Amino acid sequence: MTRILVSGHRGYLGHAIMTRLLQKGYDVTGLDCELYTDCIFKPAQEDNDPVDTAPSIRADIRTVLASQLAGFDHCIHLAGLSNDPLGNLNPAVTHAINHRAAARFAGLCRTAGVKRFIAASSCSIYGASDDQILGEDALVAPVTPYAESKIAMERDIAELANGDFCPVFLRGGTVYGLAPRIRFDLVVNNLVAWAKSTSQVLLKSDGMAWRPLIHVQDVAKVFVAMLEAPQFDVFNQGFNLVPQGENYIIRDVAQRIAARLENVTVQFEESGSRDARNYRVSGRKLTSLLGEGWQQNTLDSGIDELGAAFSGSDLKVADFEGARYQRLAHLLGRIERGELREDLTPTDGQLR
Repeated sequence: MTRILVSGHRGYLGHAIMTRLLQKGYDVTGLDCELYTDCIFKPAQEDNDPVDTAPSIRADIRTVLASQLAGFDHCIHLAGLSNDPLGNLNPAVTHAINHRAAARFAGLCRTAGVKRFIAASSCSIYGASDDQILGEDALVAPVTPYAESKIAMERDIAELANGDFCPVFLRGGTVYGLAPRIRFDLVVNNLVAWAKSTSQVLLKSDGMAWRPLIHVQDVAKVFVAMLEAPQFDVFNQGFNLVPQGENYIIRDVAQRIAARLENVTVQFEESGSRDARNYRVSGRKLTSLLGEGWQQNTLDSGIDELGAAFSGSDLKVADFEGARYQRLAHLLGRIERGELREDLTPTDGQLR
C-alpha cells in the first residue's frame, strides 16, 4: 500500500487532506509540532475523528530526522507559518521555517526515497497585479516576508528534482469553508464570523483588493489528485490552486455575505485602507489537468455552510479575533506565557 506523509496535518488544510486520504484508503501518517493543539472549532469536530487516531510524528520540520522519514512513498508538505500576519511577526523565523527548513525537509525526503513531494505554496507570491489575471508564468511581486519565503522555497526545492524525485507546487488561493482547525484570519471565514456574531460584516480595508477563493474541501481534492496524476503532467511545476474564474473583490464578497444571511449589514472600519496584496489569478492550467467541473463547492454554498455552523455555536468576536482561534494571537499568548521562545520553539525543549 502507498504510504503518504503529511506535514502540518493538524492545521486547517491538513485535517481536510488527511481525511480525504484516509477515506480513499491510503496509509497516511501526519507530522506536526502541535503549535495549535487548542485551536479546534468544536461544532465542526466529529466524534471519533479519524485524523486524531491516524499515526503521527511530533516533530518540527527544522529539526526532523532523516530516520523519521524512512518508508514513505510520497509527501504532502503543509507545515509552516501560514499567513502574512505571522510572517510579519518575525520575518527571520518565517524564512527559517517556510524556506530553509522546507528545502531541508524536501532534501531529507528525497534521500529517504520519497518519490513525489507536493508543497503548499501561495498565490500571494504575485503580490500586486494591477488587475491583470496571472498565470503560473507571470512575474512574481511579493509584498510580504511570507510571500518571499514561498518564492524561495519553490526555487530551492525545484533544484532537487530528478527522475526519482518529483516536486509539485500548489499556489493556494484564499481558502474558506468549515473544518475543525478552521482559520478565522481568512477573509470569507472572518467576514461570516463577524456577520453571525454581530449582524455586521466588518471590513478592515477599503475592500477593493482582488482575491482568488477556493473551498477547503476542493483544496483537499486537488492535493490528492496531484498525488495520483501522471508524473509527466506535474513534474517540477507550479499550479495556481483556484477554480477558473473564482476571483472576487473583497467588497463584493462582503455584500454577498450580507445578502445571503438574514439581518446583516456591511460595516467599514474607520481606519480601513487599501490592501497592498491585490491579485487575480488564472486557474486554467489546473482545470486543463483535472478537467472542467472539478470544483465541488461554490462561494455561496460556503457562506451558507459557515453561517449555519456559526449559528449553532456560541462564537464571539473575542474568540475569532483573539487567542482562542486566531493563529497570531494564539502564538503571541503562548510566547507571553513563557511556553514558546520568539523563534516558536518550546521553552522546555518538549514539542507539544
